[in-house]
Amino acid sequence: MAGKITAAFVAFVAIALFANFGHVASNPAIATGYDPMEICIENCAQCKKMLGAWFEGPLCAESCIKFKGKLIPECEDFASISPFLNKL
Repeated sequence: MAGKITAAFVAFVAIALFANFGHVASNPAIATGYDPMEICIENCAQCKKMLGAWFEGPLCAESCIKFKGKLIPECEDFASISPFLNKL
């Protein structure tokens, strides 16, 4: 008798898993309210703190606004921050 109940429970759990399997969405934008412009401007500020006078923070922020956050600078990626570096 216990074997039948256990088998029925296992079958129920398996059906429940397969029924919900297709409805899983793992987009962090849904959970966190991801805003690319906000991330872009925050990265500009972070790069300014890291690089100081070598980095043109206002120019970076203006590009965030101009391109609506599509070009997010990464402080450790030279290609993404090269337009905002100066020679002093």
